[in-house]
Amino acid sequence: MKTFTIDEANAALAIVVPKLEEIRKLYSYLGEMRDDARSAAAVSHLGGGMVGGTPCVNTLYKVGKLTTKIGEMGVELKDYTRGLIDFPCLRNGRTVYLCWQIGDGDEIEWWHETDAGFAGRERV
Repeated sequence: MKTFTIDEANAALAIVVPKLEEIRKLYSYLGEMRDDARSAAAVSHLGGGMVGGTPCVNTLYKVGKLTTKIGEMGVELKDYTRGLIDFPCLRNGRTVYLCWQIGDGDEIEWWHETDAGFAGRERV
């Protein structure tokens, strides 16, 4: 597992944040197609499809690529709707998470234990 210093995590935000914003936008688009996708799934045994099926599949592919790129950096995507991410970090010899979400500002100000989650955030 890759670990980050706070400086490395802050530097990575410049790369990760545009990807998070794009993922949120793509999921919003997918949400608009949810009813059509459910209808298509209900009749899939008839070999159907859906209007806008190709754009839907392409959007899912884009989300997958962006999510993979974030993961390959060592960053953990926790909630795509909030743009919530964690950066593994060593603190006093143990792994914790530096925590950031869209709207938190330009730098990471929070951390939490690996089992505490967002609710356990504390100031850096």
